Amino acid sequence: MRTVANQDKSQQWSSKMRSLKAALVIVALTALGPVSAVSAEEGKSLPMVQGEIKKVDESAGKMTIKHAAIPNLDMEAMTMVFKASDPAMLSQVKPGDKIMFTVDKVNGQLTVMKLEKAK
Repeated sequence: MRTVANQDKSQQWSSKMRSLKAALVIVALTALGPVSAVSAEEGKSLPMVQGEIKKVDESAGKMTIKHAAIPNLDMEAMTMVFKASDPAMLSQVKPGDKIMFTVDKVNGQLTVMKLEKAK
């Protein structure tokens, strides 16, 4: 009788441990969800957009760009300020430069992800 009782307790313990492990995995994945979402956003293919540099503000890490429509953001053509994902981008351009660039929303800010001078 004692053996059967021990087996029942052992099975109950194993079942509880499996449930606990599953709950911990769910919590971990939930906590990592935003990180994974950011990684997925970075990994997606962004459309290249035509633009012209109007102003560069290296101290703020931003640039003003007159741009064509940005399909991934459902944005019409306009002139606006964008954050540079890499501050080194700002030293590569000056007002009047024609560019091709990609932009995405990162932490709530419209951010230039890639930038090259137009050919």
